[in-house]
Amino acid sequence: MSNLIHVILSGGVGSRLWPVSRKSMPKQYIPMFGDRSLFQLTAERNSEFVAHTVVVGNKDNYLLSRADLLRANVNKYSEIIEAAPRNTAAAIAFAAFAVRPDDILLVTPSDHIITNEEAYAAAIRNSVALASEGYLVTFGITPSKPETGYGYIEFEGNEVLSFREKPDKTTASVFIDSGKFLWNSGMFCFRADAYLAELKKFEPEIYQTSLTTYELSNSEFLPAVETMKIPSKSIDYAVMERSEKIKVVKADFGWSDLGSFESVWEHWKNQGELHRFVDNNCVIGTTKHVEFLGVNDLVLVETVDAILVLARNSSQDVKKIYEKLEREKPELID
Repeated sequence: MSNLIHVILSGGVGSRLWPVSRKSMPKQYIPMFGDRSLFQLTAERNSEFVAHTVVVGNKDNYLLSRADLLRANVNKYSEIIEAAPRNTAAAIAFAAFAVRPDDILLVTPSDHIITNEEAYAAAIRNSVALASEGYLVTFGITPSKPETGYGYIEFEGNEVLSFREKPDKTTASVFIDSGKFLWNSGMFCFRADAYLAELKKFEPEIYQTSLTTYELSNSEFLPAVETMKIPSKSIDYAVMERSEKIKVVKADFGWSDLGSFESVWEHWKNQGELHRFVDNNCVIGTTKHVEFLGVNDLVLVETVDAILVLARNSSQDVKKIYEKLEREKPELID
């Protein structure tokens, strides 16, 4: 009998949330939600559905994952610790190699927020039913605005008609008005053997180098030399956009990837956390008294060593600052 396995992908650094998110403390581990982190919430949310949890992370953050799993009271888990990130196609392959072929993988990032638990449970049940039939299932989120930071799924029922890359504002508005598109959430559900068969079919080099790397692992740790031979490609490019076995489950469970300060702003507004706002401006991190005069829709972020001030609608561009600092002042992103 197959088991439902929760695969938590936790290798990202959250560059669009700099300076709060750093390499040493990525956004998924920051206790920004009461006293809990996004990673902890992810582990807790799925623990009631699954028989086991597999965490695919990297050598820089696995201790943070272990601490959050302890806080989440998740005891049945195993780890796959990457020497270097090689994107999601390989990360999910590692998890698929680690379980039985007929086990069903529920793959989620570690940094999403879900506010409607009942609707989430219903979406999980629907996805597991489709996965049991051999389909590769992706979760599509009903869009609430013409977002340019997400990919889109064109759909009809459970059928995927096409995948679309991150659009410009005009194209995103056309997508929204048509009612035929969903946001691509980056969450998936499928049997381990079904995923590996499609990966081997479309990307045999990723499949084989990932398998070799996994087989040479030392306990939970994957070897560095073999890791670097794995082509870096996302599951979307490697498999989902090419397979004929794809289904989509339309989801309305209060989802956000909290991948930008704008999405954090919207989440806090929706949750009624008005103490975080001053005159329609958002304040993050600082304990100082802050006043704004003659400006709106600004985000002020302060840490011990950095201050960032940005227009709310420029949130997607924070990654450019991160990339510049990575070249010029790497100590500010560590």
